[in-house]
Amino acid sequence: MFSLQRLLGKEDMFFGLLEASAQEAHTSVQALVKLSKALDKPVEIEEFSRSRRKDKEITTTIRNALYTTFVTALEREDIESLCNALYRIPKTVEKFGERIVLRPELIRGVDFSKQTDLLDKATDCVLQMVRSLRKGVNLEEIKALNEKLQQVEGEADKTILDLYSDLFSGRHDPLKVIMLKDLYELLEKVIDRGRDAGNVISQIVLKNS
Repeated sequence: MFSLQRLLGKEDMFFGLLEASAQEAHTSVQALVKLSKALDKPVEIEEFSRSRRKDKEITTTIRNALYTTFVTALEREDIESLCNALYRIPKTVEKFGERIVLRPELIRGVDFSKQTDLLDKATDCVLQMVRSLRKGVNLEEIKALNEKLQQVEGEADKTILDLYSDLFSGRHDPLKVIMLKDLYELLEKVIDRGRDAGNVISQIVLKNS
């Protein structure tokens, strides 16, 4: 067990900002889950854009603070890497919303629930890991959370293979196939962003244990 709080100057500011960023990432995915259950209605991406804008502000604040705040044992590069990994989650989610708006009629009746449920689990796991940094978490707890995150990624990999199998079955319009392939891969990227954030947190904990 160790405490990262003694390793950071202005630790409450950094931990608070990183936790806020992880929360925005999770919030953007929750909005995506909500959207995926109402694709028969007009698509509004403002909620995705709002989370991405908030996270961008948080990211900018963290980067500026790294230049003005004295940091001791915890490396500036680690904070920035985690910051960047977290920001990529709502940014990618927003891209998904933008694609849907282009041709919403092509995705009417499409079920994205398998992927979005996994995204919700992944970003919740990342949020727990970020919150654990403030408490001074032990290696076993972070390891367990990261293994859970890796398991979610594995399930996501199997899911997208099943989706591809249906997509390329020859039953769908070619334009719809192109669009759905792009959308499925964007959701897969969100999972990858969560994995990246989890790996950064694990490296931080290992480095400072």
